[in-house]
Amino acid sequence: MSEKKKESVLAGFKAFLMRGNVVDLAVAVVIGAAFTNIVNSVVKGIISPVVGAVGTKSLEGYKSCLKAPCAIGPDGQPTGVEILWGTVLNATLTFVITAAVVYFLMVLPMSKYLAKQEARRKAKEGVQEVVEITELELLKEIRDALVAQRGGGTAPTSPRNGF
Repeated sequence: MSEKKKESVLAGFKAFLMRGNVVDLAVAVVIGAAFTNIVNSVVKGIISPVVGAVGTKSLEGYKSCLKAPCAIGPDGQPTGVEILWGTVLNATLTFVITAAVVYFLMVLPMSKYLAKQEARRKAKEGVQEVVEITELELLKEIRDALVAQRGGGTAPTSPRNGF
């Protein structure tokens, strides 16, 4: 009985792993990790130096003292309570810059590309529908011509298929 249960658990686990969602998620995580390096390189190598040229190079040093005195004591330990608002501002700016890089360099071009692909697909379907309608009309004309050759005059219509 335990061997049968063990087999069913392994079979269920195998079925879980082979579902498309799990494989897609794994691929997304791996590509996301690789893409993180690209985004970080763009932010650190291009965007941050431009921001640093306009303003300050590092916001980490900005802080406020909530409870004085904020200094390093004789024992090497900080005294007082510091609010490190520069660190928060730096993290926020990094997030906004990273989101902008991802959006403008990846999401927006991919959205435009997918929209063009969808428009092409719809245009191709529209052409196929026109061709199908034209073929139907052609078949009706052929039917009418054959009926006229037989001397029937008008084309009989069947209630089942419209011909």
